[in-house]
Amino acid sequence: MPKGFDVRPTPDLVRQAIFNSLGARVVGTRVLELFAGTGALSLECLSRGARRAVCVEKSKRHADFLRQNFVNARFGAPQLEVRVQDAFTAVGQLAAEGQQFDLILADPPYGEKNVGCRSASFAQQLLDETHLPSLLARDGLFVLGHSKRDTLELPEVWRETKTLKHGDTVMRFLQIAGQ
Repeated sequence: MPKGFDVRPTPDLVRQAIFNSLGARVVGTRVLELFAGTGALSLECLSRGARRAVCVEKSKRHADFLRQNFVNARFGAPQLEVRVQDAFTAVGQLAAEGQQFDLILADPPYGEKNVGCRSASFAQQLLDETHLPSLLARDGLFVLGHSKRDTLELPEVWRETKTLKHGDTVMRFLQIAGQ
């Protein structure tokens, strides 16, 4: 990511821990990356054998850089769709289209520390988003990043299967409850 871009990429060590945990599960998957930024998580998925990635990034400038990253990595156009729009708008539209993904990744901008009050962070908003579970294919996985200072409430629809912590970053591995 060049200087002057206001983005916080998922740290390398965190990204490595995520993909070590996912292992071969990435091969052949359909991936959705929300708050994609540089597209690093999707690029990693494709390099590990994912079939297709849809990246949602609100900033046109970031999305243009993301596309260039994929061109530089020599991935073909059918493997990548970039949607320049708000993540929550995209979730609603993708759900209305009936799309489903085997792996949903989101490491949104961190919210404020929330001591004694419910989180208002993007991470909590994603957990609360009623259309998001319908985007996850059966036995799919939702990997959500947030700050360790952000205490999230897990709605009943989600079941946490794993948590990774590194520095200020927490990555939660979630599935639909009952699956």
